[in-house]
Amino acid sequence: MSGLPATGLPAPELLVALTATLAGAGVLLTVLGLRGRVGGPSSRPARRWGTSGRQVLLAVGAGLLTLVLTRWVVAGLGVGFLVAGWHRLLGGSAAEQRGTARIEALATWTESLRDTIAGAIGLEQAIPATAATSAPALRPALNLLVDRLRVREPLPEALLRFADDVEDPSADVVVAALVLNARLRGPGLRDVLSALAASTREELDVRRRIEASRRSIRRSVQVVLLIVLGVMGLLAVFNRDYVAPYGSVGGQFALLLVAGLLVAGLAWLRRLARVDPHDRFLAVRAVSR
Repeated sequence: MSGLPATGLPAPELLVALTATLAGAGVLLTVLGLRGRVGGPSSRPARRWGTSGRQVLLAVGAGLLTLVLTRWVVAGLGVGFLVAGWHRLLGGSAAEQRGTARIEALATWTESLRDTIAGAIGLEQAIPATAATSAPALRPALNLLVDRLRVREPLPEALLRFADDVEDPSADVVVAALVLNARLRGPGLRDVLSALAASTREELDVRRRIEASRRSIRRSVQVVLLIVLGVMGLLAVFNRDYVAPYGSVGGQFALLLVAGLLVAGLAWLRRLARVDPHDRFLAVRAVSR
């Protein structure tokens, strides 16, 4: 123990720091493990747990490396939790990506439905014909719609339940047009579907442009954050005298305050970038399934 450098924390405090870091990593592993087991034995939760497991290993490794290099408990824990929550704080929104994929699938299905109806077949026959070739984001809801039609459920009722399954305002617009046609059996459905597909494509383009601008902002924030952490790390390793006050108990509390403000700022930026979803205009129907 006498061979340890004199700078930074002494040997007993370093042992306590390592113990605290390992305890924090254990808590993080336990939480992510419990989250990964929720959802049943399907393969998708397993893949999510594999990704989370790699993220946790990276977080533990980065935290331990930071602790060994700086001898700062707060820095080790902070870097570890920052790596573990990198995608949550600085990555893209998974909900927005799913929404964009759903909009694109809806536009493609609307166009396919329009082209299928052009073959002089009814809506009841066109829906099953287009469900098999639909995008994965919309296929489960379309398969449920086809199953309901096979058991002779009325088309308007089945379409309304399909809108509840998709749960998207853009889908409500398409479903409303289909329900009106199913009830009134009037002409002009192809023209309406063409207009709806064009409108959905325009919304998709707007979403993609917004996501591209946000991606550049997120990249800028990531670069600034990495530069700040890199400069602090270089100072802590190669210029210990300059950052020696952070090695005391008071310095660790000050570093904890700075880290808390940094995380709060990142969370605030994340909240500003979040888009609240629009309310659906088709009321959710309480239908017994």
